[in-house]
Parts: sequence; C-alpha cells; structure tokens
Amino acid sequence: MDATTQPQVPPVSRRTDRAAHWADETADKVIREKGEKALYTCASGITPSGTVHIGNFREIISVDLVVRALRDQGRRTRFIYSWDDYDVFRKVPANMPGQEELERRLRFPITMVPDPWGRDESYARHHEVDVETALPEVGIFPEYLYQADNYRSSRYAAGIRRALEHREELKNILDTFRDEDHKIQGDWWPISAFCGGCGRDETAIEGWDGQWEVRYRCASCGQTAAVDLRQAKEIKLGWRVDWPMRWAYEGVDFEPAGKDHHSQGGSFDTSRRVCKEVYGWDAPVTFRYDFIGIKGTPGKMSSSRGAVIDLRDVLRVYTPEVTRYLFAGTRPNTEFTISFDLDVIKIYEDYDRTERIAWGDEAAKDEAAYRRERRIYELSQPGVDGEGRTAMPVVKPWQIPFRHLCNLIQIADGDIDRTAAALRAGPAGGGGPGAGPSEEQLPGLLSRCRRAKYWVEECAPEEFRFRLRPPGERAAGLSEQELAGVRLLRDRVAARIETYDGDKSRAEAIYQCATDAGLEGKELFRAAYQALIGKDQGPRLASFLGSVSRDRLLAILAAY
Repeated sequence: MDATTQPQVPPVSRRTDRAAHWADETADKVIREKGEKALYTCASGITPSGTVHIGNFREIISVDLVVRALRDQGRRTRFIYSWDDYDVFRKVPANMPGQEELERRLRFPITMVPDPWGRDESYARHHEVDVETALPEVGIFPEYLYQADNYRSSRYAAGIRRALEHREELKNILDTFRDEDHKIQGDWWPISAFCGGCGRDETAIEGWDGQWEVRYRCASCGQTAAVDLRQAKEIKLGWRVDWPMRWAYEGVDFEPAGKDHHSQGGSFDTSRRVCKEVYGWDAPVTFRYDFIGIKGTPGKMSSSRGAVIDLRDVLRVYTPEVTRYLFAGTRPNTEFTISFDLDVIKIYEDYDRTERIAWGDEAAKDEAAYRRERRIYELSQPGVDGEGRTAMPVVKPWQIPFRHLCNLIQIADGDIDRTAAALRAGPAGGGGPGAGPSEEQLPGLLSRCRRAKYWVEECAPEEFRFRLRPPGERAAGLSEQELAGVRLLRDRVAARIETYDGDKSRAEAIYQCATDAGLEGKELFRAAYQALIGKDQGPRLASFLGSVSRDRLLAILAAY
C-alpha cells in the first residue's frame, strides 16, 4: 500500500474452512477427541529456574494460538500457565548476578531463593514477573497458577495420597520405559520433602501410615518429622507423577511439549499412562514443538548456559505483530531461527506482504493461499475482541519498508519524532501534506520506528549504519573530477529535489550528472556517499537523496 492509503474497515474474511491454519487443525482435534464440553482447558508451564528464554515462549504462544482457534469457534476456553516454583534450585545459571549467594541456596525450593537483583520477593518471582509483564505486549493473558502456593496450601493432598496408594503401580509404569540398568532400585517413593527445619530437599522418606501421615528424615540438618498431608507444606510429588496429577486435577484438554519430552519413552509417554491408570483422566491432546535457534548461536538454547534471548530481547527488534507472526507463520514441529542481523529486513518484508494480502491490497496465488495468509495475519495480531477471539486491526496499518525506515531514522539522527513528523508531512520529492500516516495509524508507525532505531544502533552490521555529515565537514581524497560531479549533483539534483516525481526521475538526473562530469555512475555514487556520509557505499542514492530535505542537502554539499 502506498503513502496515500487511508484507513478503512477491514474486509470480511473469505476463510471458509476452519483448517486454514495448524492452530485451527489442533482446535478441531481437541474438540473431536475430548468431545463437546462447556469449557476446554489448555495448559502450559515452566520452572522459573532462570531466564525464561524465547524457546520457552514458543510453548506459551503455541497454546495461545490454539486457545484463540477454539474461541473463534465459539468454545469457552481456559488458558492456565503453571509456574513450577516449588521445584528444587539445582544449578546457578551463568548469567545470574550474586553467584556465591545463589550457590548457598542450592537444594532449596526456588521460591525460597532470594532475588539477586533485590526487585522481587524471590528469585522465582523475579523471573515470573519478567514474563508476566511482557506477555500482554503480544496479547497473551493466561491464568497463572503458582505451584509453591498450591503445594503449601495442601491443595494436592488427595493427589499425593493417591500416588502413595498406587506406589508399586507407579514404579512399574516408570520402569516400563527404562532399560535394565536404569530401573528403580531399592525403596522408592513417588514423593520428596523439603525439610521443615532447614528448607533443603536432602531428605529421605521413611514411611507412610497408609492414611495421611508421612515421615521423613533430613540428611542436611538431621531433623526427623511426621507430617499430615492435609496440613503439610513440605511434601511434593516427583515430576513424572506431578505433571499427570495436575492434568487430572485441572481437567487439562490440551498441552504441547518440547521434543525432548515427546521422545520415545520420555516424560509425556510415562505421564500419559500415569494420568489414565492412576488418576483416571485421559491425557491432554498434544503436539511436539521444536527448538528455536538464534542466528549465530547453534543448537538448543538453555537458561543454564548463560546468556540467552528472551521475549523482551525479541520485542526490542520486532513489533508485537511481527513477533507473533514468527510463530503463527511456522508449524510448531519445525525448527527455525530468530535473526537479529540483516535477515530482520526480510522478515519485516514477509510480514508486510502477508498484511497486504490480508487487506486485499495484493493478490494471493489462489484462494487457498489467501485463506492461509489471512489466517496467519489474524493470529499475528495482539488484539482480540471481548470474547477473546481473533480480531483484525480497526484501521489498515500504514506500511513503510523496514529498510527504508531504518535509513530515515539515521537521516533524522535517531530522532523518532522527527522521523514520524517527516513521514506525516509527505515525501521530500513531492506528495504533499496528508500523504503520510493518519492519526489513527501513527501508533503503529511509532512502534515500528522504535524497533528500527534499536536495530540500527544495537544490532545492524556496521556497513548498514551511517551518519550524515554536519555542514562544513568536507570529505578528503576526492579528485577534481569527482568534486565536479558532486557539485553537479548539488546544483542540478539537490537544489531541485522537490521537483522530481520519484526515484526513477532522480536516478536519471544522477546518471546525467555523472556523464557530464566524465564519470562512471559508480564513481559518482562513491563520491556522493563520501560527501554525504563519509563512506564508499550507502542506501540507494536516488531514494536516499529524496529522503533528505533540500536545505540539509545543500548545507552539507555547500562545502564542495
């Protein structure tokens, strides 16, 4: 869409089938396998043992997309996100401050580890807050469950007792997926305890009375205790029993998992059996999602490996819509890479094309391609209606190519307000007032401007960056012939920049200046870039000159 495009009511979707997207396919599968229900529960969760990286976010947004697909069919849906903050703090991630203090807190529940930044009440809560404050930016609003609170309030007492009653059955299920060298040996219990005295989990279960009382001994401080599951705060189920117990407790209908959990004989296989055979609930519908790479960082990301990329990092470069697009436009079982290099420009171009197709400004290959692109675009929007269903923007966004916007930001010396004002006033080469974004389209433009500024200043390769010379600063080393070409460029093109009707006519004038100065086109280009930005190369010259005001061009070139 060009600069004259005005806001309009979005076109009615021509999507005629619900399987236009993998999220719709999954929603259909949930309904088919779980049957007609008054409420469908979709779940996700993680242990906040370190930075919740963008790979973890893939699970969150995958659930969100399925939740939206269910709601788009008119189904009431609950989206729960479990913080497993009653897990053991086993390892200090390399990217955390206060390493020595954190080391002293190993083997405590992570909810009892102090926040090394001093911002929140615990280490776990710090990481939870980081996620909970970022998710609304991308339109994700789950119901948060805090497992430390649930366990300490004895909410799972009946589920724990049921595991104890089925202790041998659980042992057999777990051993089914182990080879002989890794089968459970000796006295095994499906529970563990954080010591009520010292807080650590270096305890051994010593017995259960067959009702509600559990006895344990702490190897760290020597304390022995007998606790009632209905009041105890320190008893917890092991992971492969805890997960299916909570599926049954919450009535979970859908939950995806990473390919490590979905490996043959992995935690999902064992949990499926535990859920059905011990807790009497059919395991949720699921799918496997793959890992995410970061350009230049091969392999699976892990919050225990030090520096990681989280959602905030991605949102500094990509708008919320484009961030969602990265995931909505990729099937979950496909590995992909999030780039922070020049590929950023291509990703914005891809999103813009999808947007044009969705709004009917560019033709898709066929009806199926239209439905696919339209649906991806709908699911990429952070906003939803009052029922939580996908919603198109109220007005058509005003598009500007990300590459061009980055150039404009640099021309404006990084000033976003100047950039936006120049765009609203219309292009320097003509177009007039009103050719830019409307007031309603301005927030979207400013959002993209902030990402362009950050990317140029923090991520872009050096060859992409430039700074316009201040008036009076002259390039050294230009030949007399090159100086003559720059003067022609100044007097014939820069002085009349507002009279050209576009890049093509400006380009023709630039080449004529080169011919009249006895230069090859590329020789004049190099001289012009040196005169304007002190580099041998820069943005496409015809467009670049049209983006700088006449007065500023003449002030810089006056030195020649």
